[in-house]
Amino acid sequence: MSETASKALGAPAASPDAGRWKALVFIALAQLMVVLDATIVNIALPSAQQDLGISDGNRQWVVTAYALAFGGLLLFGGRIADLWGRKRAFVLGLGGFAVASALGGAATNEAMMFGARALQGAFGALLAPAALSLLAVMFTDAKERAKAFGIYGAIAGGGGAVGLILGGFLTEYLDWRWTFFVNIPFAIVAAAGAYFVIREPEGGRNRSPLDIPGVVLSTLGLVALVYGFTRAESSGWSDSVTVGMFVASAVLLATFVAVESRVKAPLLPLRVITERNRGGIYLSLGLAIIAMFGLFLFLTYYLQIVKGYSPVKTGFAFLPMIAGMITGSTQIGTRLMTRVAPRLLMGPGFLVAALGMLLLTRLEIGSSYAALLLPAMLLLGLGMGTAFMPAMSMATQGVEPRDAGVASAMVNTSQQVGGAIGTALLNTIAASATTSYIADHIAGAGSRSQQQLVQLKGMVEGYTSAIWFAVGILVVAAGIALTFVNAGRPGSSTVTGAGSGEGVADEVQIPVVAH
Repeated sequence: MSETASKALGAPAASPDAGRWKALVFIALAQLMVVLDATIVNIALPSAQQDLGISDGNRQWVVTAYALAFGGLLLFGGRIADLWGRKRAFVLGLGGFAVASALGGAATNEAMMFGARALQGAFGALLAPAALSLLAVMFTDAKERAKAFGIYGAIAGGGGAVGLILGGFLTEYLDWRWTFFVNIPFAIVAAAGAYFVIREPEGGRNRSPLDIPGVVLSTLGLVALVYGFTRAESSGWSDSVTVGMFVASAVLLATFVAVESRVKAPLLPLRVITERNRGGIYLSLGLAIIAMFGLFLFLTYYLQIVKGYSPVKTGFAFLPMIAGMITGSTQIGTRLMTRVAPRLLMGPGFLVAALGMLLLTRLEIGSSYAALLLPAMLLLGLGMGTAFMPAMSMATQGVEPRDAGVASAMVNTSQQVGGAIGTALLNTIAASATTSYIADHIAGAGSRSQQQLVQLKGMVEGYTSAIWFAVGILVVAAGIALTFVNAGRPGSSTVTGAGSGEGVADEVQIPVVAH
């Protein structure tokens, strides 16, 4: 174990910060704002495209510009939080996000919109890891940590669905610009609260020189990876640019790993990801997000196009999933986190979510919301909420204080890359199945109404085909969680298996992050 960790283990734990629960309110508010922004803009996109004269070919950049900046800069943002201090990075991230949101809401052309979205992504990449690492260093008691991460996990999982509701309301009853302006009060309240309430524990900064080659390689590698999947969705997997992006990403990220293993002060210390439990969590969480992001997309289209729901009604249709996530995270996960090993929450949680997903493979044009979609969404929410909560907590548990920001950034990176992969991969599978179905059945459709019916059936056939893949992905995520994550319950003596790559077991009760 490292000298820093040994000192922390031998020293008496510092008394918990009295304002930590107030701080959690503002951290959760900031996290909600970031997660909301991932889906709220999707609802507003058609209106914004029309107002700003954005072409169909360029409209994807409203989403892609944000995803590229956010995904590409996350590791850099996490390292900056470790270097500058998490509170400072958190407040700066909130301020920058508010300014970028104001620019997006005031956009007069597509260039201004794309620039604002990229700026949002850049400041989001600073804000998100700072928020999660603040929780990691402020909540060190096992039971309190379980409650704090239960709330955080519920927001991380359910915030996207809340964004659909809020986006529907703002677009339908006000104007698409309010989907950007709504971030400003969130950011101001969270930044002011954080400035006055958060007291970051002393001694947890990583003041080593910044690893510039690591920053360049990781940013370019992640940007190439995210863009490769984004382009695959619109241009196909065999497109020369798509293939080129994947090859470039593989080369850049392999070089990044080689550099990180040699430099004195790496951007991403390999001990953070090679520890068995954290590695298993990053991988299983990324896979689960692949399944979830694809599902959000399909259900939104199914409800609006096939069932004819309005944007607001579509948003409300996702409420059972939000309720399930909150229940799974704050009730099941939080209550059991200190009693059972994390894998016994994560594995069954992903399997329950897979069962909900399995129900959705029975989707048809005339499927009943109450009989099919409602129970499926409840199971999905319960499963994901139960699994996300210990995953979020364990991903930053046992890390040295100086690595908390980078470990937190890896959680966000696995989610962001998983979201890009899920949207592209499952959308491609769905489109292929839809095309095949329509080609096989359109000849027998005589009238225009019959042809429209075949097209709708083809869409549903595409969704169910992709959902089958999502079921498989969740089962694999459950298998990885049950196999790799072998930590004992918080409060037990040690994590079994290798520690931080130094041949000893790390403590689970995380005195290493109590300063």
